[in-house]
Amino acid sequence: METKATPSRRTFISLAIAAPLLTWGLTSCGTTGPGGGGAAAGGASMWALSGDPNETIRKNSVDAFNKKNPKTPLKLTFFQNDAYKTKIKTAIGAGQAPTMIYGWGGGTLKSYADAGQVEDLTSWFEENPDVKDRLFAGAFGAATVDGKIYAIPIQAVQPVVFFYNKELFKQVGAEPPATWSDVMSLVKTFNDAGIAPFSLGGQSRWTSMMWLQYMFDRVGGPEVFTDIFNGKADAWSHPAALEALTKIQELVKADGFIKGFNSITADSNADQALLYTGKAAMMLHGSWTYGGMKNDGGGFVQDGKLGWVPFPAVEGGVGDPKNAVGNPCNYLSISSKASDEEKSAAKKYFTESLSNDDEVAAFIETGAVPVVNGIEDQIKETEESDFLSHVYELGANAPAFQQSWDQALSPTAAEALLNNIDQLFVLSITPEKFAQNMNETLGK
Repeated sequence: METKATPSRRTFISLAIAAPLLTWGLTSCGTTGPGGGGAAAGGASMWALSGDPNETIRKNSVDAFNKKNPKTPLKLTFFQNDAYKTKIKTAIGAGQAPTMIYGWGGGTLKSYADAGQVEDLTSWFEENPDVKDRLFAGAFGAATVDGKIYAIPIQAVQPVVFFYNKELFKQVGAEPPATWSDVMSLVKTFNDAGIAPFSLGGQSRWTSMMWLQYMFDRVGGPEVFTDIFNGKADAWSHPAALEALTKIQELVKADGFIKGFNSITADSNADQALLYTGKAAMMLHGSWTYGGMKNDGGGFVQDGKLGWVPFPAVEGGVGDPKNAVGNPCNYLSISSKASDEEKSAAKKYFTESLSNDDEVAAFIETGAVPVVNGIEDQIKETEESDFLSHVYELGANAPAFQQSWDQALSPTAAEALLNNIDQLFVLSITPEKFAQNMNETLGK
């Protein structure tokens, strides 16, 4: 979810504080300068984002690799987020990209793949099944273009979570929802009790988008958005898409969201405050909000008042209730312009150092959940084991993990999406008009 994103959407939460640990440099730092480290400089190279904890973890990983491989060391350079996004586009266009290209998958990766600027890794993963099988299967969705894999998932998972206030549920004698019918029933129950059913920072728009992502998936399965991502004609008018849009408007009309939701911002954490102060009973939001609620909630999290469940199933829907949406992880691709020697070194780094035991332990220590299978026992040993185990299960068990739409789509389509979502939630356009407007963006 990169559009107008706050740092907490880009980085991993540190569970003891409200915001991620960020220590931005002025421009870049590392073993090469801002102009170095590209394919033309000789030797394999990687650019990454500055800011701890990720910066230190990545530096330690590369240092350890270089000690083991002194004849083929990696050159590592760090950049601030926005500076990186500008520089990487220029470098790729000029054929001067680093060997390993850091990214978010989705639409940007598709543009690289379509232009032949990144290596097709499909056959390499087939030849190295241990590398692929170690990582969450669902994380490969945003790394895949037209059935081919162009990137390796790295770092940590950030799913969208269905949160609820246990105290309020106890107060009205209700159980958390398992189905969409349960959701609509709870809307009436909480409204009758004078409590807003759902908190929503609707002014931020991407928060409302989370609802559409889950509803599209639960009603029609991941194929509905896959068709949209691939630019299939009239994909937004799929019957399942129209049904999902209709159900969302039914929720709005039933006063499912707190009054004035379209004037509440997520960046201010006002939507989180509504949940932990008892003004709203439920909230759909990213896993990164857990840290903020723990820090600002006055014991709400520490006292066991915060609950969470998977997003409810939709009766008659074909989507697997285990499917997840959100930020599956980050990614590394290999530049197609790199030399064979540089590509070989990058793949060796993928095999030896990415998501190895040391890196996994380092991420877990920061309160993040790496996209690595089989780490349940390590997570259970942490202070936040209950919540982190839920995040792990969402990521590891998801047959499909749908990337945030405003990150998966092109910038033009993403902005149109957010504008139309805003209108959909305030009931100023119909589901059919939403679909019509969005169909016009397909392929743009």
